[in-house]
Amino acid sequence: MQTPFLRAVYGIALKDLQAELRSRELLSLMLIFALLSLLIFSFALELDRIAREESISGVLWVTVAFASIIGLNRSLTLEREQGSLDAMLIAPIQRAAIFVGKLVGNFLFALIVGALLIPIAALLYNLPALSLWLIGALVLGTLGLSSVGTLLATMTAQTRTRESLLPIVMLPLALPIVLTAVRATTGILSGQPSGDWLAWLQLLAFVDAVYFAACFVMFEFVVEA
Repeated sequence: MQTPFLRAVYGIALKDLQAELRSRELLSLMLIFALLSLLIFSFALELDRIAREESISGVLWVTVAFASIIGLNRSLTLEREQGSLDAMLIAPIQRAAIFVGKLVGNFLFALIVGALLIPIAALLYNLPALSLWLIGALVLGTLGLSSVGTLLATMTAQTRTRESLLPIVMLPLALPIVLTAVRATTGILSGQPSGDWLAWLQLLAFVDAVYFAACFVMFEFVVEA
């Protein structure tokens, strides 16, 4: 039996998914940007095979991070412009449920883009076969980015300079997530022993938990400000 909190989370996430299925705008923007970024990096590193192999993890996560920013910006801007966020704040639901519901939608969009990028990057950069550990790193990394991004996008959505302000405030805060995700992904892709990179994956999970808890608590103060 679902609690009111879970029903609210499910309803908000479902609303975002249904809106995206109708318009296909958000995922299209994120995916086009991500594909262009991968191609540009591929051409830029074409002449240096060693640099390509050593930088692929960084290229992948920088691309996912910026594609997530585009999606977060668009998602929360639409909520503000259409009055959906104000309607949710008036509704008799917990503020934390709004945060988690928006987080679920943003996380799924970022995860889909990341999952589509991996096989494309494998072709462009001659990556090894897909592994469950790589999927785990992708899930943890996108979850962390979506957690901090959902809170900050809510804060910047009501400003005039939201398109430029969100990356400025988000990237420094998301740096621990990106760095640990890159370290873990590098170890997985290079075939290192699990002991060399598993600690980075565990650290990424810990950073995710800290960011989620902090954003979960702060969201109510952000929307009431």
